[in-house]
Amino acid sequence: MRDLGLLILRAGFGLTMVFAHGYPKLMKVINGDMAFMDPFGIGQAPTLILAVITEVIFPLLIVIGLKTRLASIPVAITMAAAFFVVHANDPFDIKEKALLFLIGFVVISLLGSGRYSIDRA
Repeated sequence: MRDLGLLILRAGFGLTMVFAHGYPKLMKVINGDMAFMDPFGIGQAPTLILAVITEVIFPLLIVIGLKTRLASIPVAITMAAAFFVVHANDPFDIKEKALLFLIGFVVISLLGSGRYSIDRA
């Protein structure tokens, strides 16, 4: 049951991240719209590209269970930045999603991918 639970956790958090958050950002990049927030001063385009990588590429790796523990770390860091920096002054109900994603990806990082994954194949 533990392995099935990990599969559901990986698929649920990973696919939700990709479709609800990463895909819209990927479409911005594809359409050439690089306007994005720049909370760390590295530029809008680099920040957007990093967000796409951490909200599309890494979550897809997590879903299939490839390098799951490593892939979940940058996603968790991105969600920590969203919660503590980007949404720092927002009401809790606005930044709540970032915190929930942060918790989910930290748990995935700690527990790994489980039996139903490429990591275990």
